[in-house]
Amino acid sequence: MTDTPTPSPDKPDTEIYERRESIVRSYSRAIPREFDKAQDVWMYDEQGGRYLDFLAGCSSLNYGHNHPVLKKALLEYIERDGVAHAMDLHTKAKAEFLTTFEKTILKPRDMDYRVMFTGPTGTNAVEAAIKLARKVTERTQIIAFTNGFHGMTLGALAATGNVKKRAGAGVSLSDVSHEPYDGYFGPDVDTADQLDQRLSDPSSGLDKPAAIILETVQGEGGLNACSNAWLRKIADIAKKHGALLILDDIQAGCGRMGTFFSFEEAGIKPDIVTQAKSLSGYGLPFAVALIKPELDIWSPAEHNGTFRGNNHAFVTATAALKEFWSDDKLAKDVQRRDKIMKDRMERSPKSTVWRPGAAA
Repeated sequence: MTDTPTPSPDKPDTEIYERRESIVRSYSRAIPREFDKAQDVWMYDEQGGRYLDFLAGCSSLNYGHNHPVLKKALLEYIERDGVAHAMDLHTKAKAEFLTTFEKTILKPRDMDYRVMFTGPTGTNAVEAAIKLARKVTERTQIIAFTNGFHGMTLGALAATGNVKKRAGAGVSLSDVSHEPYDGYFGPDVDTADQLDQRLSDPSSGLDKPAAIILETVQGEGGLNACSNAWLRKIADIAKKHGALLILDDIQAGCGRMGTFFSFEEAGIKPDIVTQAKSLSGYGLPFAVALIKPELDIWSPAEHNGTFRGNNHAFVTATAALKEFWSDDKLAKDVQRRDKIMKDRMERSPKSTVWRPGAAA
């Protein structure tokens, strides 16, 4: 074994990443810096450099790094020896989250969902949603869409379109049909009508699905946005053909579309909604599946996970809901900034952008 170099006390040992970390890492290849501090939208490296963080923890830091209100709530909870890990036991932190979520998010939107704590990340929520849809409908087929991304575990990966990510599975990814997303063939082709026609034709070869799963904005898939009209059609198609509608709101939710849920403007209420990313508000692992009560037919412990009781995440999530969603100030500010960006892009002579989501 070769000798391990001793790092200088005033210089970080960046070679440790080459020596010990798996080559599967990606972001650090494009940004070869070692960061030590972050606040609001800024990250700071060991050499004193300051960087505007557009990555935002891959959408898990919608409220910025170390927001003072969330940080204070977490530090106070830890200081008083609040329960950190509790599986699915009742805890005060969980009760406060559920109460705040009900009061701040569900009731104002006239929504009734059971909250399934899947933990710890988005793909776990997607796996639970797909499994439950198959259990409820007693069907196996799932309909996903071109360029969609739903996670890296096998069930979620089967619903993902990217060929490189799918190839990493090492096994066949079956029981999912990938249908064309809104705008896939251009603005003149209604892919929702195509899907309805295929499902209505017993000779199309497309089996009746347990669920239709989609993102309102495909983040990993290239920032493709569906229109509200298309989304409403897909919701109707799912109901017509006895399938559940799973809305994957993991990346586009928690305010990124100017509303807490990305699908609110379409006026739909999906059967299952998956959330993660910025749900904790602090970059802490936290994922849930929101389930209509009549579909919550699990047997106790039929689907579980060791880290579904991340009480630190409950604490920061509750603080985030109270700070940002007790009124519409954040939503209006996001919408204001959205308009500024759209106006500037449309005025740019080098910018030609067609977004299906721009249509009502």
